[in-house]
Amino acid sequence: MRCDTIWRHARLATFSLLLSGLGEVQDGVIAAKNGRIVYAGPAPLAPALTAKTTVNCDGRWITPGLIDCHTHLVYGGDRAAEFERRLAGDSYEAIARAGGGILSTMNATRDASDEVLLAGALARLDRLMAEGLTTIEVKSGYGLALDAELKQLRVARELGRQRRVQVTATFLGAHALPPEFAGDPDGYIDQVCREMIPAIAAEGLADAVDAFCESIGFTPVQVRRVFEAARNHGLPIKIHAEQLSNRRGASLAAAFGALSADHLEYLDGDGVADMARAGVVATLLPGAFYFVREARRPPVDLLRRLHVPIALATDCNPGTSPLTSLLLTLNMGATLFDLTVEECLTGVTRNAARALGLAAEIGTLEAGKWCDLAIWEIERPAELVYRMGYNPLSGRVWRGR
Repeated sequence: MRCDTIWRHARLATFSLLLSGLGEVQDGVIAAKNGRIVYAGPAPLAPALTAKTTVNCDGRWITPGLIDCHTHLVYGGDRAAEFERRLAGDSYEAIARAGGGILSTMNATRDASDEVLLAGALARLDRLMAEGLTTIEVKSGYGLALDAELKQLRVARELGRQRRVQVTATFLGAHALPPEFAGDPDGYIDQVCREMIPAIAAEGLADAVDAFCESIGFTPVQVRRVFEAARNHGLPIKIHAEQLSNRRGASLAAAFGALSADHLEYLDGDGVADMARAGVVATLLPGAFYFVREARRPPVDLLRRLHVPIALATDCNPGTSPLTSLLLTLNMGATLFDLTVEECLTGVTRNAARALGLAAEIGTLEAGKWCDLAIWEIERPAELVYRMGYNPLSGRVWRGR
């Protein structure tokens, strides 16, 4: 078989469901053609392979390229001053109700040019890519008006043109109530459903629609309307749910067949059961949990028992998780949520791909999928979860290059 590139003498963590654990292969080969994997597995079982380029990995580990399935990467300004207020004892909810929080980022994002937003997002993206990231989800939600939301989504698309990375864009117009609609959340949701979603869908700027179902966000009734509008325009849905209270947002998302429900600190047993029945991924965000000093952990044991897939993500955003390291996210998932090494690593590969609706294309090392690889100078995959502030990436491959 003639290929473009072959990686030999590698140890593989394939994450294939056909193998147990991490799908480890001690003497592995990966071959790629036209950007896709044509073989990934044990060297003795490989077909006859030839290629223009052969890479000797000298025993290094190869995993799928890492996936950050929940970020707010495109935004203006920062919220360091609010961080100081929280250190002084103010809660995130109190700051948000006083006009800070998301609304302060809204003002900075509306005022910023496309070029300024792009430059800031590229700097953050480069840090993530330096740790082996090959796919990232980027949400809007800091514009809270049609033109500003379109601006964010266009910048998100531009990231994928300027870097060798796959970017999926999510419309999060139902993130907070803008000041123009103070006291009239239903009026704003009308605009989200009747004006924003149709315009964004017409331009093909979003791959999914998200909503913040929370006491400082929107009610389940309002979020349902957003989900109905998204469904009418053929867009999958995601949800921010059960972060500060239990409003049964995860169950609502499950009723719509959502890709994922994210945060989930206050998720209850009924919500877990609904997610399990609908196949909804639970995306846990330990960076936000750590940064806002949340005391209630997601119900990880129950998620395990009911076989709900668990993903991990940075939740990179200026207010509650200014985190640009998936490797640190792995360690936080283990230390803060008691996830195993396998759960952490699966959470930024196979399950993260599922949370984006991309499980058929990325997330495992299997023939037919895109050849997105992270090559590591490590002795065992557990090192990727164990270390803090250390980056053992040796090489990054996107689409076979």
